[in-house]
Amino acid sequence: MTSPETSKTKVAIIGSGNIGTDLMIKILRLSDTLEVAAMVGIDPESDGLARAARLKVPTTHEGVEGLIAMEHFDDIEIVFDATSAKAHVANAHRLAPYGKKLIDLTPAAIGPFVVPPVNLEQQLDAGADNLNMVTCGGQATIPMVAAVSAVTPVHYAEIVASIASKSAGPGTRANIDEFTETTSHAIENVGGAARGKAIIVLNPAEPPLIMRDTVFCLIGDADHDAIRASVKDMAARVAQYVPGYRLKQEVQFTPIAEGEPVHTLLLEGAGPVTTRVSVFLEVEGAAHYLPAYAGNLDIMTSAALRTAESIARHSTTVTAEASR
Repeated sequence: MTSPETSKTKVAIIGSGNIGTDLMIKILRLSDTLEVAAMVGIDPESDGLARAARLKVPTTHEGVEGLIAMEHFDDIEIVFDATSAKAHVANAHRLAPYGKKLIDLTPAAIGPFVVPPVNLEQQLDAGADNLNMVTCGGQATIPMVAAVSAVTPVHYAEIVASIASKSAGPGTRANIDEFTETTSHAIENVGGAARGKAIIVLNPAEPPLIMRDTVFCLIGDADHDAIRASVKDMAARVAQYVPGYRLKQEVQFTPIAEGEPVHTLLLEGAGPVTTRVSVFLEVEGAAHYLPAYAGNLDIMTSAALRTAESIARHSTTVTAEASR
């Protein structure tokens, strides 16, 4: 376990595609607490493994078995999985005996959901070994749902994530069903909505457009100024680790017209719904490895980095307190 006197916490990244490679570069450039001790892939010709080798990061193209076989595997404390939902299930099972902290960037959702500005501290205290980063749409929109639900009950929340088609690789496309299901659950479990729904749009426009997200919440009578302030504060908290995250305009409040069949969206027994809250977001990527329009991938790697750094600091604090 890393102590206050020793160097950075060693991490491994499984998945040498776009997400894994961007995460590696973020850690190398930005982190003063983490060290990339392994980049793991299955394609020896992948750009991610080639870049890792040029940057003096140890690599293996033999997947999780190659990682376990590395001489310094025991020194690695945190493992990021940037593969696919199906692959993560197998990887988590294989790594289970070794006591590593897993940060899952797939929609597998084996472990509890983590959205850093909403529930990261709670999950650190809970001590789960496998933390799930939900989805790109979830990381962008769930903070807004949570901001509204911090002021008033949210009876229904719907998010629409629109991303550039070019930023959706084979893994993203293979996990579309898991994306909607996982994000919907997290809107409820983390965002606090009584019922959640997620929609993803792959926008084929050229030139590619940056990520746009829309959040709709159905609420009863509430303090609109308090909701605006809560949303603005939450946006600022996300922007601390995703600088390209911003509100596109002021929060909108629309009265529900008499006779509008919103009851079809609500759970049985829901309270009266009088207002639709609309939040419009834009997420521009930092372009560390991916293009700036790929904000959907950037927010995932940024959230994963934030989570791992918090785990490292939390572990160091617990170790220091235990040694007193």
